[in-house]
Amino acid sequence: MGKNKYIETPEKMGELFEAYKTEVKDNPRKVSEFHGKEGEERIKPLERPLTMSGFKIYGYKNGVTISHYFDNTDKAYNDYRAICSRVRDEITTDQIEGGMVGQYNASITQRLNNLTDKTEVTQKVEQPLFGEDEDE
Repeated sequence: MGKNKYIETPEKMGELFEAYKTEVKDNPRKVSEFHGKEGEERIKPLERPLTMSGFKIYGYKNGVTISHYFDNTDKAYNDYRAICSRVRDEITTDQIEGGMVGQYNASITQRLNNLTDKTEVTQKVEQPLFGEDEDE
């Protein structure tokens, strides 16, 4: 007989992810901005991006270690592969689209999602013939 899973079904995993998304998007970070010569403070809400680490922490707070499902430890979580793939895709899409429109830091978004530009630089060094640099 197999070990009981804390998230009983892939559908429950989907529900947990939907709850995480709601939690993140309904609770923005806030930054103080000062305007005018009087320095009037205004609070600006900043939308939070979805992240895998954020989802894992959300799981911990709800009594679940989510990593096992994504790592498919001992192939015990094969039924969860589709939902885990969808969760990863949604998180990646949120980060990339947010970075593309300037909502999130594009450089960090690129690094998190392995989207860095690679430039190859080739340097060709030629040796002088017959000691050209020597005084004659």
